Amino acid sequence: MSTVLIVVIVVVVLVLAAAAVAIARRAKERRRIERERLAEEAGSHRDEAQTRAAKATSLSEEEQAKRAEAAKAAEVAEQVAKEHRDRADQLAEASEGAGARSERERERARRHSQKADEIEEDL
Repeated sequence: MSTVLIVVIVVVVLVLAAAAVAIARRAKERRRIERERLAEEAGSHRDEAQTRAAKATSLSEEEQAKRAEAAKAAEVAEQVAKEHRDRADQLAEASEGAGARSERERERARRHSQKADEIEEDL
């Protein structure tokens, strides 16, 4: 083989080797950039997850507070309703008593009226 052909083959092999190294470097750089991008995206998702978890915790605490407040309001409402029922019962009893007294007074008034009529007749 001729020397020129050997030199050309060696040069072509060196050029191909250099091209392969350059392509490998570019591919390695692209993978590094992609890993960084994915790491940033994962970090962003982690931050968002932490933010949402904190909000969920806050909302859960708020819900528990509102449930406790509602239970207390229901308890107060039940107590007020019981007091009103008791007061209504007392008023009903008082009304019945007043009705009975009223009826007795009417009866007494009739008797006195009858006695007055009898006395007037005797005059």
